[in-house]
Amino acid sequence: MLKGIPRILSPELLKVLCEMGHSDRLVIADGNFPAESMGKNATVIRMDGHGTPEILDAILQVFPLDTYVETPVNLMEVMPGDTVETPIWKTYEEIVTRHDERGAQAVGQIERFAFYEEAKEAYAIIATGESALYANIMLQKGVVVD
Repeated sequence: MLKGIPRILSPELLKVLCEMGHSDRLVIADGNFPAESMGKNATVIRMDGHGTPEILDAILQVFPLDTYVETPVNLMEVMPGDTVETPIWKTYEEIVTRHDERGAQAVGQIERFAFYEEAKEAYAIIATGESALYANIMLQKGVVVD
């Protein structure tokens, strides 16, 4: 065990987060996301027993968000015609606000199929047990500044 590291961050996940470089992307996927098929060229980490908010909060304690893009955090946009509520997005914005001075302005949306294409290029995908719909979130890594 290590001091100051959230316990939910496994050695495998910490290694991946450390390996990632500036502009690399990480997807935290809900339970319905096709993580294995989208992650054929990525590292897929299984965290089925955990929800996305707790994982997001832990990751943002050690993971800098990119300051060179307008929205380093992106959500999968709800498809036109879907009548799905997305209260989890508010939770994500609150978590991002705790860890990034841009707050909710750092959070954007990507159309569903464009999100899938971006996910195929991600460095890693975390497959969670999150049951909320449209709960997928993509983070773009920044640099650590001392």
